[in-house]
Amino acid sequence: MLIGVPKEIKNHEYRIGLTPAGVKELVENGHQVMIQHDGGTAIGLTNEQYLEAGAEIVDSAEEIFARAEMIIKVKEPQPVECAMLREGQLLFTYLHLAPDPEQTKLLLESGVSAIAYETITDAQGGLPLLAPMSEVAGRLSIQEGAHSLEKAQGGSGVLLGGVPGVAPGKVCVIGGGVVGINAARIAMGMGADVTILDRSLGRLKQLDDLYGPQLKTLFSTKDAIEEQLKTCDLVIGAVLIPGAAAPKLVTRDMLSLMKPGSVLVDVAIDQGGCFETSQPTTHQEPTYVIDGVVHYCVANMPGAVARTSTFALTNATLPFAVSLANQGLEALMKNEHLRNGLNVHKGQVTCKAVAEALNYDFVTAEEVLNIQ
Repeated sequence: MLIGVPKEIKNHEYRIGLTPAGVKELVENGHQVMIQHDGGTAIGLTNEQYLEAGAEIVDSAEEIFARAEMIIKVKEPQPVECAMLREGQLLFTYLHLAPDPEQTKLLLESGVSAIAYETITDAQGGLPLLAPMSEVAGRLSIQEGAHSLEKAQGGSGVLLGGVPGVAPGKVCVIGGGVVGINAARIAMGMGADVTILDRSLGRLKQLDDLYGPQLKTLFSTKDAIEEQLKTCDLVIGAVLIPGAAAPKLVTRDMLSLMKPGSVLVDVAIDQGGCFETSQPTTHQEPTYVIDGVVHYCVANMPGAVARTSTFALTNATLPFAVSLANQGLEALMKNEHLRNGLNVHKGQVTCKAVAEALNYDFVTAEEVLNIQ
């Protein structure tokens, strides 16, 4: 199969869909790989490294989209990229379609078979291709939140770790999944006073067993969230419903409960955000202020640490990419977990959560692939 990896064009997005090691693995399996010129240069992955791994370097994204049988990316295709996709082509990337009707419409019109990293599953019920970026985003959320708390950034001027004789900052993490756990770990490591909320008593018990009294756990209710907002300096939104739009857990009215200069970091912004006042921002202009509360809502947070993120992502995606390259759509027929990643196929929506969020007819992957 001829595989193409274009340079990402989203604002300050420096990740790339394959590392040289990933290219080498695909070439060893008998495939051809095209990398756009300087696609990884910003994170120290040079054209020469890709050539040594067996890739062909091409000058333009147009050539990649025109020739490749499978496109491997990181972020969702932008409108100009959607216009270059075609029927019979495989697209393997993050999509996050539920809060993005325009992208969904363009993918349906293209006829492409689009496989979303974020809805591929594993035997344990996890999301193995979302997990590495969730780990990065969770850890980064505290780093960015701590920076946003600085007075020069519009924050209240609180140091999360405090100092002897001065109380540490208070951090509230809403959601005890991969993002939430990683956020809590970093916040505790910085010396903050950390509380995590979740609706799974089993998860709360697990966290209590792991961290003991160092981490406070609360069952998540509207009342519990409101009480936390009154005292917290930094709130991390870390709630995920796979493939679907995130629930709005902090309303505009609830901002009045928060101290001036407090910070909200919405890690769920890719799925529409879990704060009512969240709007996607970029690394260039990451924050804005509403009612005295600083909002950090960067839609591609892991792009801030693009080198680490690229290697972590390729580690996770490569086995699936090899399977798709080796077998094409047959790979989806044989592997139900990979099949769960199929969101759009030849003008039909094959992800139930996306169909429900955007009012499309839902057709199962088994139906469109003619699996008996």
